[in-house]
Amino acid sequence: MACISLHEISLAYGGNRLFDSLSLQLEPNERVALCGRNGTGKTTLMKIMAGALSPDSGKVDYSKGIKVSYLQQEVPTDITGTVFDTILSGFESRAKLLHDYHEVNHRLQSEYSESLMNQLGRLQSEMDHTNAWETHREIEEVIEAMHLDPESEFSTLSGGQKRRVLLAKALALKPEILLLDEPTNHLDLDSIGWLENFLKTYSGTLFFVTHDRMFMSNLATRIIELDRGKLYSWACDYKTFLERKKNALEIEAVEQALFEKKLAQEEAWVRQGVKARRTRAIGRVRALEELRAKKKAQRQMIGKVRIQAQEAERSGQIVTKVEHVGHHFGDKVLIRDFSTWILSGDKIGLIGPNGSGKTTLLRILLGKLAPEKGAVTLGSNLQIAYFDQLREQLDENKNVKENICGEGETVTINGKSRHVMGYLQDFLFAPERARTPVKYLSGGERNRLFLARLFTKPSNLLVLDEPTNDLDIETLELLEELLVQYSGTVILVSHDRTFLNNVVTSTIVMEGGGEVHEYPGGYDDWLMQRSAKPEMPAENMPEKKTEVSRKAEPKPKSGRKLSFKEMKELESLPAQIESLDAQQAEIIKMMEDPDFYKKDPAEIVRIKSELEKVSENLSKTFQRWESLESLK
Repeated sequence: MACISLHEISLAYGGNRLFDSLSLQLEPNERVALCGRNGTGKTTLMKIMAGALSPDSGKVDYSKGIKVSYLQQEVPTDITGTVFDTILSGFESRAKLLHDYHEVNHRLQSEYSESLMNQLGRLQSEMDHTNAWETHREIEEVIEAMHLDPESEFSTLSGGQKRRVLLAKALALKPEILLLDEPTNHLDLDSIGWLENFLKTYSGTLFFVTHDRMFMSNLATRIIELDRGKLYSWACDYKTFLERKKNALEIEAVEQALFEKKLAQEEAWVRQGVKARRTRAIGRVRALEELRAKKKAQRQMIGKVRIQAQEAERSGQIVTKVEHVGHHFGDKVLIRDFSTWILSGDKIGLIGPNGSGKTTLLRILLGKLAPEKGAVTLGSNLQIAYFDQLREQLDENKNVKENICGEGETVTINGKSRHVMGYLQDFLFAPERARTPVKYLSGGERNRLFLARLFTKPSNLLVLDEPTNDLDIETLELLEELLVQYSGTVILVSHDRTFLNNVVTSTIVMEGGGEVHEYPGGYDDWLMQRSAKPEMPAENMPEKKTEVSRKAEPKPKSGRKLSFKEMKELESLPAQIESLDAQQAEIIKMMEDPDFYKKDPAEIVRIKSELEKVSENLSKTFQRWESLESLK
């Protein structure tokens, strides 16, 4: 029996139809992910399911006695009290008992009295009879996992910390239905890992929205897609969903092309038929009117974001050189003896727990903060574009357009002038939305605006601090593609594991206690290298060696010098590599032509074989260059 059912739900905002007779059932113990582009109504649908919003028509049915807990994206402004009290507030009948016990116990840590001890004893006895100890243990467990201070006042916390408190409240309640809207936003990697493990063993029904693809892949047993006002259910995991969705879109594109062709043919025929005033034309006119009505009723696919970075001249080969850097924050050691070189074209990921010092290290790498120890040398001709985590560079009181070009009407992208409205449409801002003040934008819209603003600036060093929050998955993938193709240097702070895997070539990890290490590759590469580290007894540990990147600490030479013939060969190899690379690109371009597979089958086989030979030759030539280069 379904634990929650939506029957023919419809909703419109300002004349725009958001939902069109939606129906949905959630079964016990399901873990369902809700997908869809920003603006399709995912958050609104969750509010309806949570009972926080009523639809225009239709109804929501819950199983008898079922409890629903909802983590929303927006943080309520009326919450007061401590972190502990906020989490406790959902427990109703036991809330006062647990609050009094926690308060008395906390007071006893700083002031002892016989009266407080007697009060504590009475509260403990009452908790014994109400099974409140289990609730207290669960609250403390989730507080520890979320890295929260139970005595902090909720109103003094940052937006990210408040979100973590509300997530802890939703989890501690352990309801039969758990609705989570972007639960990984503002969580560090350790917290995300804990949350995944918790939800895998969660006994209730989970319904969640997330842009974190690895989180979705690890949890979802069913995918629900919200697309153009309709719900589509895919009874599979996320990877299978992507494959099936691709096939469905290809079929839809063919059907749409056939429809457009038929509509054009009917338009042409009726024009001729009506001119001749033939009786038979009447039926065709009616058929055309039906086609036009169908065309009008169609809800077109939401456009794709088209992102293009504006690149400046190349920087020098060395972007920043860090030597034996150390830094404290109060009594806390953030960085201890860290060295690295970041070279032009590197894609560097920076990860670590919240509060570990990532932003501090980032400012040191950019020369914006002088370290207490060591030296930082910046390269030449650096032009930096900085994507700030707090989006503080946006003017809240100006509209979208004014945040891009002020009172002007055009922007210049890679030497070409464009009208600002056309440029903003690349980031899915319709003309009327482009005139909206920033303070009224959603989180996803703010991120898209910030990217639009960022990419109007020429740069050869992109610094992105948590760029993935509130972006839908398709926009994330397009941003990934841009960063991979970007010829400059990228420094990326992110907790999105898939994003890191797909973009970065090297990962700097804040490992705690001032230890900062650099690992080749992305997030998964770091996990493998970390787990492969041998544990050594303290007495056998070698003298600590300064951590440097693979670029700053090349492999030891073999001791053999290059012969004259090898030196000549080494000089010729770069040109060979460029030539083979160009051949490979030319063949691939030829094979991407839709008419390629209309060729004679034997010719297709020959060209594919040629591509394999060129690719193999390119790989061998590159390996030979690396081998000789290491002997220099």
